[in-house]
Amino acid sequence: MASISWCCLFCLFLAVFVAQVGFCSSSKVYVVYMGGKSGDDPDDVLSQNHHMLASVHGGSVEQAQASHLYSYRHGFEGFAAKLTDEQASQIAKMPGVVSVFPNLKRKLHTTHSWDFMGLVGEETMEIPGHSTKNQVNVIIGFIDTGIWPESPSFSDADMPPVPPRWRGKCQLGEAFNASSCNRKVIGARYYMSGYEAEEDSSRIMSFRSPRDSSGHGSHTASIAAGRYVTNMNYKGLAAGGARGGAPMARIAVYKTCWESGCYDVDLLAAFDDAIRDGVHILSVSLGPDAPQGDYFNDAISIGSFHAASRGVLVVASVGNAGTRGSATNLAPWMMTVGASSMDRDFASDIVLGNATKFMGESLSLSEMNASARIIYASEAHAGYFTPYQSSYCLDSSLNVTKARGKVLVCRHAESSSESKLAKSKIVKEAGGVGMVLIDEADKDVAIPFAIPSAVVGREMGRKILSYINNTRKPMSKISRAKTVLGSQPAPRIASFSSKGPNSLTPEILKPDVAAPGLNILAAWSPADGKMQFNILSGTSMSCPHITGVATLIKAVHPSWSPSAIKSAIMTTATILDKRDKPIRVDPEGRMANAFDYGSGFVDPKRVLDPGLVYDAHSVDYKAFLCSIGYDEKSLRLVTRDNSTCDQTFTAASSLNYPSITIPNLKDSFSVTRTVTNVGRARSVYKAVVSNPAGINVTVVPEQLIFNRYGQKIKFTVNFKVAAPSKGYAFGFLTWRSADARVTSPLVVRAAPSPMGLMR
Repeated sequence: MASISWCCLFCLFLAVFVAQVGFCSSSKVYVVYMGGKSGDDPDDVLSQNHHMLASVHGGSVEQAQASHLYSYRHGFEGFAAKLTDEQASQIAKMPGVVSVFPNLKRKLHTTHSWDFMGLVGEETMEIPGHSTKNQVNVIIGFIDTGIWPESPSFSDADMPPVPPRWRGKCQLGEAFNASSCNRKVIGARYYMSGYEAEEDSSRIMSFRSPRDSSGHGSHTASIAAGRYVTNMNYKGLAAGGARGGAPMARIAVYKTCWESGCYDVDLLAAFDDAIRDGVHILSVSLGPDAPQGDYFNDAISIGSFHAASRGVLVVASVGNAGTRGSATNLAPWMMTVGASSMDRDFASDIVLGNATKFMGESLSLSEMNASARIIYASEAHAGYFTPYQSSYCLDSSLNVTKARGKVLVCRHAESSSESKLAKSKIVKEAGGVGMVLIDEADKDVAIPFAIPSAVVGREMGRKILSYINNTRKPMSKISRAKTVLGSQPAPRIASFSSKGPNSLTPEILKPDVAAPGLNILAAWSPADGKMQFNILSGTSMSCPHITGVATLIKAVHPSWSPSAIKSAIMTTATILDKRDKPIRVDPEGRMANAFDYGSGFVDPKRVLDPGLVYDAHSVDYKAFLCSIGYDEKSLRLVTRDNSTCDQTFTAASSLNYPSITIPNLKDSFSVTRTVTNVGRARSVYKAVVSNPAGINVTVVPEQLIFNRYGQKIKFTVNFKVAAPSKGYAFGFLTWRSADARVTSPLVVRAAPSPMGLMR
């Protein structure tokens, strides 16, 4: 009888234990976003968060506190907590809650570039006619993988004391103490609660501190604000002096990204702290997967909305998906950057047995001592692999006997995420002595291959295969990589750079602008590869180029709003390459358009004198939200004030944005814009229009007469369908004065007619 009772008790205990385990395993981390900051004391906010959590934990304060990860109390309000789906649903219905969304992971969007863009000088980065020395008072926040503070790019030699507005801190941690911060790196924090809640934190290889172990954060920070380094190079390549765009600006580090990515709840905590700490600009080289979700279910959109309302410009990368409509970081209150090439390549020579020489992208520093047989990898297929499969040099797909001592020509699928570096290792393991990689997509990205190798495009690959097929004993030799300056045409839009149209709000053009992001040399973390500097490609690299330019504008025009700074960069950009020909897109070489580069390629020499700016503030972004479907109730949840939709726009296209996009033009439509004079007090501007194909554009008035600095004038742009057209058409509007050109892209798609035909 006793044994039966014991058995029952054990079963009951087991059932309770399993139920508890089931409950724990079904909970996950959610962000509870509650809009703008109220006037409540931060400590009271924490207490309120615990009270809300207790209400879904059966009144248990202890369980509420155990489930709580972060409270957001400075730039905006909300919290992060472990919740079941049912608890999350209950909280979503509570008063004051804007949105509740799961803790998603964001991906990182992973020198000579400043010379290429026309900025010269070692430490000053002066622009003729202006002093940018005030950059010592501009603080840039980097939300990334941390920093390697001992890098020469982050020296504080000859820098003045920390600006008095700085309210941040130097957070201590593994291999990071108080002396790791200095007058250059003035603050550093790290965030890992969101990461630890989702992944096995015991596997973290990174430092549990602001110290960078991956190199990405050090790289982006040095592009924007690195000090002058006399001999920056990658294993001898690209040797020479290099510096960031604003070498004397201050750096604040917010490490949110770990080995596998960056989690929303950590990102929001970083935005919250950065707004309070006193940064002027935030650089965010990461983003969501496409297609992006609603603005207020996205951590970067939320953080940047409240940053912009506090006068902080957020610069973000557009993404590396490369396909049409894949652009991310789509909110109009942030600046979104695409990637281009510059006039420097890293290449290896491929010399065939008939003395024909081809050049392919590479960072491989090993060299073949003599020529060797070259074969198509399909000829070396092994085991159950077909020749077609082996042509892609998949793991274990190569026959060692057939591959040994030869140069293999491998293919790389356009959408493949397989590492190109890994293919060179597979060829090496099979006994190959060299590799030619045919890549139809991003042939311009240089790779540090394991053996002498080079990346070529489809056409060059076809010629090499033709030589192999028509030669009895084809031979080849691949040289070590070298730096090639003056490559043309340049810039070109990188094939990996994500493209418009905007999948969330088509009326807002994204990206906004393009900057160098291909094969960029900058600081690195010696924890990865024992290198001080490295070469990377991605919109992660183009983003801090714009951050650096924005910093120089802030230094010269400290009172300008984030939108004015953005406008100055956009309206002075160019759509021509260094040979004054239209910019083109890799790999096919087609002519680029606004979906590739936004307003164009940044021109730092012109940004400080834009003439006119398209300014926008919180009230304008509130009207924008109303125009895309937010009612007053949901708007007030976000803003925490008495905002109304009385001043809403007829369409999102009416936001005072430096570009104009009409995605569904039905016969005719008009938008109004307001420009602010930031140039010569007395000046006259005349409108010059290049019509999008099939669209007639008129501007009223055609002339703007300014009498004082800061004067604002409204004008109307009228669009009318003139001829049938298919898809989007592109043009521009330029306001010209005696000494300024203020250009906005025009992007228009005519709506289908009632008969289903284009108008």
